[in-house]
Amino acid sequence: MKKKIVSVLLASAMALSLAACGAKDAADTAAEETAAVEEAATEAVEAAAEEVTEEAAENVEEVAEEASADLEGVMSYADYAAADLDTEVTVVTYVQAHQSWWDGKVTVYTQDADGAYFLYELPCSEEDAAKLTEGTKIKVTGFKSEWSGEVEITDSSFEFVEDGDTFVAEAVDLTDKLASEDLVDYQNQKVAFKGLTVVARESGNAVDYKYDNSGSHDENSDLYFDVQDADGNVYTFTVESYLCDNTTDVYAAVEALKAGDVIDCEGFLYWYEGANPHITSVTVE
Repeated sequence: MKKKIVSVLLASAMALSLAACGAKDAADTAAEETAAVEEAATEAVEAAAEEVTEEAAENVEEVAEEASADLEGVMSYADYAAADLDTEVTVVTYVQAHQSWWDGKVTVYTQDADGAYFLYELPCSEEDAAKLTEGTKIKVTGFKSEWSGEVEITDSSFEFVEDGDTFVAEAVDLTDKLASEDLVDYQNQKVAFKGLTVVARESGNAVDYKYDNSGSHDENSDLYFDVQDADGNVYTFTVESYLCDNTTDVYAAVEALKAGDVIDCEGFLYWYEGANPHITSVTVE
């Protein structure tokens, strides 16, 4: 009887041992298969990543080549300033403001970090004129011209540069340079003048209305007013109605000026037989 019991126990132990070995073998096999799957997955991910990286590098190179081609022949502001009048110029610049669109043309005030460009009667559709918002980057080709001291780009064409880059200029305070010969170096830039005194014009008025600079007057004429600096020098400033018409705050503010008012103002340093800023804002102190 005892021998039988011992035999049964030995048989059970062997069965358990065999089951354990089988389970271990199965576990080892499963682990090996899992490791193989993980290795294959890792290799696939690395291969895909390498392919994406190569594609990205190719895309970057392609974009760089396109950008280089787009900028071919583009002048720096220094090159533009040094160019002779009546020669063809190409610049990349940023819209700061523009006059009203009319008859397929728009006049645009533009600037970059180094200087400013006045685009006179730039051929443009009305739809594209609406896209010439502050900060918009454009490439312009035309001819460097001059009229009554104002250096501008005329007979031009343009295209939008859609690379996400924008630039909005800060107004530079030129109050202390109004009487300086250096003032012309800032031509067409966004500028500020502070603490100037409004003086009566030859007509006796603080403000004169002119249309086409002819002396005639309508409800949306240009506004001309004279200001005096601390040294007694007098300058003529203008609200260009095509830029800031009679619905704007600056137009109303200038219409209300009186001789003796002390003002701060901002605008663009246009030139007509000397400095003749196109004013876009006025604050009476």
